[in-house]
Amino acid sequence: MTMQQQLPGYAQPVVTQPPSAGPPLMQPQVPLNCPPGLEYLTTIDQIIVQQKVEMLEAFTGFETNNKYKIKNSMGQQIFTAKESSDCCSRMFCGPLRSFDMKLKDNSDNEIIHLTRPLACNSCCFPCCLQELEVFSPPGNLIGSVHQNWSLCSPKFSIKDATGETILYIEGPFCTFSMCGDVKFKLLSGDGQKIGKISKQWSGFVREAFTDADTFGINFPIDLDAKIKAVLIGACLLIDFMFFEKSNNKEQDGIGML
Repeated sequence: MTMQQQLPGYAQPVVTQPPSAGPPLMQPQVPLNCPPGLEYLTTIDQIIVQQKVEMLEAFTGFETNNKYKIKNSMGQQIFTAKESSDCCSRMFCGPLRSFDMKLKDNSDNEIIHLTRPLACNSCCFPCCLQELEVFSPPGNLIGSVHQNWSLCSPKFSIKDATGETILYIEGPFCTFSMCGDVKFKLLSGDGQKIGKISKQWSGFVREAFTDADTFGINFPIDLDAKIKAVLIGACLLIDFMFFEKSNNKEQDGIGML
């Protein structure tokens, strides 16, 4: 019996809207408290996040709004994501900039909304670390991502709508992406590894001249769909913090100084 099947308030099987190509993959049982549009997340244990290559940014260093495609393990599109921030923030605040981001389904309906305030990410400023709130549907808080103070390796808490910590993320001491995949461990409340967020190596040319990264997110299939949505937000926050270029300069490095 899965984690979801042990919970009360279970709905009858429904057919979710399929991804952009192919027939419906399965008929899942969906918890009654699953936000509309997140039903498909209950059926999967892996997500691929691909950032779109922006040629203007690659050749000129002029920061543009980030865009992403969220896919399943077969490459079928589930959501698209587009950052909304002003030009001054992108140019002067770089990867630390505040933003709103809309995640839309294949019918162009906004399903998830992310909000990130301007903050620091260095261990020298423990009172002003990174946070990101996740809403689904827009206006309804379902969880948040909080950077934890750490001198050596990146650490984050994944919280639900009530502020209770559900999961932890722990990154490597070195986030240099020129050496292959960079893996952030997904840990349960008692410290057991249950998944990961991996920044995938995409080749020297792409790594050196663009910040169009590809990530894989692995988690238990019976994890709450709302927390899966929060993990998408965590993945995007990690991309901004460690792998977003600023004036064509890398941000990844060693430790949290």
